[in-house]
Amino acid sequence: MHDSWARLFGHDPVVVDGGLSTQLESLGQDMSDTLWTGRILLEDPAAVTRAHSDYVAAGADVVISASYQLSRRGFRWAGLTDADADAALRASTAAARAAVEGSGARVAASVGPYGAILHDGSEYRGRYGLGRRELVDFHRARLDVLAVTDPDLLAVETIPDADEAAALADVLADHPDLPAWVCFSAVDGAHVCAGQPIEEAVAIATSVPSVMAVGINCTDPRFVTSLVERMRSVTVLPIVVYPNAGGRWDPADGEWHGSGVDDSGRAFAPEVVDDWRAAGATAIGGCCGTDARAVSAIARQLAGSAG
Repeated sequence: MHDSWARLFGHDPVVVDGGLSTQLESLGQDMSDTLWTGRILLEDPAAVTRAHSDYVAAGADVVISASYQLSRRGFRWAGLTDADADAALRASTAAARAAVEGSGARVAASVGPYGAILHDGSEYRGRYGLGRRELVDFHRARLDVLAVTDPDLLAVETIPDADEAAALADVLADHPDLPAWVCFSAVDGAHVCAGQPIEEAVAIATSVPSVMAVGINCTDPRFVTSLVERMRSVTVLPIVVYPNAGGRWDPADGEWHGSGVDDSGRAFAPEVVDDWRAAGATAIGGCCGTDARAVSAIARQLAGSAG
C-alpha cells in the first residue's frame, strides 16, 4: 500500500461519495447549464457544501469536489473569464472543505478529462484530436490552481484514453507532494473507452510516484469486476471503483437513461459490491445516478466486511 494512502485512509475499506450532480438534483438544483456544477459554485456554493455534507452524513470517507468540468477554456466558451474559472476552482475545494470539517472525511479535488467540457460525451470516447502538448497545457492550467487550494488529494477521474493519462502524468509530476488517484472510464471489461487495454493505462498512471491508487469510475457496473482483476494483476496499489448506476448517457438531452437507485436506495446489489471487494477493490462508491442513499448502503456493507 502506498504510504500516502495509509496516511490518509488507514487500512480499512474506504467509502467514496456518489454523484455530486445527482445529489444536487435531489436538492432541487438545475443541472442543465453548460457549466454544470460550476454555475452553482458561482451562484450558490452553500448548495454544493450541502450536497457534500449529505455524503459525509451517509458515511463517505472522501468527498470529490465540484471541479470536474471546470477549466479556463470551458468558462471562456460560456462567456466568462479565466479569473472566473480560477475562482470557481478555488470555491470547489472550499465548499468540500466546509462539508468535511470535524468529520475526518477527506477532500479530493476532481480533475476531469478534456472531453467533459465538450458536452458531447467525449469523456466516454477519448480520441479528441489534440496533441499531448495541448492536453498538458489544458490540464496544467487548472491543476496548478487546484494544487494550492489545500485538497487532501487529487481525484483524476473518468479518463477515457491512455494518451490523456500520459499528458496528465506530465502534469502530476510537477506536484510530487500532492497524492492522487487516477481513475479511467472503460468501454468493456478490458479496455478504456479509447480502446487501449486497461493494463496499459494503469502502467502509465502508476509511473508517477505521487499516484497512490488507480481505478475505474463512471463505467457500467457490469464491467467492474473484470477491470479490477486486470488492474490487480499489474499493480499492488489500492484500487478505487465508483461506477455509474448503469444506463446510457445521451449528450443530446444531457440525461442518463435507464439508471438509478432501486426502491431500497441501493444502486448496486450487495453481492456485486462483494465481488468488487473480492477482486481487489480497496475503495468503493458511486458516480452518475448514485446519491446519498446509495452511498449509505455501501458504507453499511463495507463496515460489516471490515468488522
